[in-house]
Amino acid sequence: MTARAPHQRSPRPHGRGPALRLVSDDDGAQDLDPGPPPRDATRLRAISQVTALGVEEWPPYGSPQWLRLPPDAPETYAATLEAAELHRTHIERIYADAYRQAEHTVRTAADARAAAARTRTMRTRAPHTLTPTPGWPPIAIPGCPGEFLTLETSE
Repeated sequence: MTARAPHQRSPRPHGRGPALRLVSDDDGAQDLDPGPPPRDATRLRAISQVTALGVEEWPPYGSPQWLRLPPDAPETYAATLEAAELHRTHIERIYADAYRQAEHTVRTAADARAAAARTRTMRTRAPHTLTPTPGWPPIAIPGCPGEFLTLETSE
């Protein structure tokens, strides 16, 4: 059995530019140090692919320097991987923020409804009076199984 290489503590090994970040469970972003969580297999794969390419520096994706690179250059692929990973984490953060906002809205509405029910300030309607209509079938009376309201006409 061979020994494993030690985990590199840098969120972007050998690269240059902003460190890639993850959405954390709390409100802020966190660096991957001291190691990524197991749920982030996509990020680990991107890091391993860049490491396997042996590229130490690459220009930012879409920059003039990147556009001058040949399509088969490893630096082109490394910059594309970095851009894809940054986009993925950005979308993750957007979804996480939207989920938190929706959860907060639902919780606030539920709290307001519960408070209104406690103080009896919730508006409720008076019970609807059932009225039979000519030509329509009999109306089942709620809460009274088998009882129907029918139109009585005198001829």
